Amino acid sequence: MRLVHRYGPLEDRQADTLASDVETADTTLQQARGLMFRRSVPDGYGLAFRFDEPRPRTLHMLFVPFAIDALWIRGPEVVHKKRLRPFVGVGRASADLVVELPAGAAENVEPGDIVELEE
Repeated sequence: MRLVHRYGPLEDRQADTLASDVETADTTLQQARGLMFRRSVPDGYGLAFRFDEPRPRTLHMLFVPFAIDALWIRGPEVVHKKRLRPFVGVGRASADLVVELPAGAAENVEPGDIVELEE
């Protein structure tokens, strides 16, 4: 699975791959663990949390020793982006998809852009 970023005017829309190796955290245990206890994540990696409906979703960096970029997505639209610091970062927004990426991977993503998971 990969994560694709689409941006620009409709008549000239461009696309970039934010992550070519995306895991999904589908179980409650996988969602609670997230990236905790990992030493790092490789470039091109993403962890996606999919939910049935948009609701406030919180990410924390407890036991995560590296910075990440986090995207909160409602439908296909990015509603919030935040760089979370190691161990102490916290972020919250309403979304039905939350994605964790290596720090810097979402540098060119802005709220209002389209980001989608593709099989």
